[in-house]
Amino acid sequence: MADQSYQPTLSQLRAFVAIAEYRHFGTAASRLAVSQPTLSQSLAALEHGLGVQLIERSTRRVLVTAAGERLLGQAMATLEAADRFVAAAAGVGDSLTGPLRMGFIPTVAPYVLPALLPTLRQHMPGLTLRVVEDQTARLLDGLRAGVLDVALVALPSDVNGLAEIPLYSEDFVLVLPSGHELAGRSDLAPDIVADLPLLLLDEGHCLRDQTLELCRSVDARPDSAGDTRAASLATVVQCVAGGLGVTLVPRMAIPVETKRGRLETARFADPAPGRTLGLVFRGSSTRTEDFERLAELIRRLPRP
Repeated sequence: MADQSYQPTLSQLRAFVAIAEYRHFGTAASRLAVSQPTLSQSLAALEHGLGVQLIERSTRRVLVTAAGERLLGQAMATLEAADRFVAAAAGVGDSLTGPLRMGFIPTVAPYVLPALLPTLRQHMPGLTLRVVEDQTARLLDGLRAGVLDVALVALPSDVNGLAEIPLYSEDFVLVLPSGHELAGRSDLAPDIVADLPLLLLDEGHCLRDQTLELCRSVDARPDSAGDTRAASLATVVQCVAGGLGVTLVPRMAIPVETKRGRLETARFADPAPGRTLGLVFRGSSTRTEDFERLAELIRRLPRP
């Protein structure tokens, strides 16, 4: 039976929501930046105080109980209300103040943050940005779990319950080793990729998926340059410089990545293949206007 005087803490509710979302104690603890014993203790204290089992766990799986499913939405709403309260207390008249937990995909973060951070300090000095760089799927999981407030990813996200604000589109550029026969061209057709040893990012990166989608659109089957893969765009580009193949790079990354080795580029004829970036957040969030303001600041950032 529940203790009628019991009041759950926010950390207990965050533990419950994260475990319910990820269905894994280790992953949930990592996302909340706490130890697994601390996470387990928070959940146990919540269940004891409520007198209800929220999570069913065994050595093989983690399940949300029927009672947990009924209470999950209210737990998420409570956490969102608490975040809004903190933001409101940080500065009256400027809603984009206080902490903002923002996710970035790895093929965006290194190229947007150098311009975005000083812009936020200038225009939103009361905002405390918490940056999380991760692959798209994990960022979207973090949004649904309430671990993140907003994320900058490639659209569409195709996830129920999430809202999107498109920012801008950017072309893909072909990065080549020095002296390559295609270097300097700006009239490439997309089907050129069928004849090239493409280097791909590792599984889970949206740029890999977008490159493979381009290949499928022209009936190409990339051999992945002998199955060479990398976890970062910087590593892929260095492999290109070393003569292991070629790769597709978002235009915003070109000024940074092509400085790191003997590299050249080639561009596609219009309409060039590319991607659309945007902000993604929970559709239930009351901060849509805040995110619209943030989106407008990002659109104004200089781009190559």
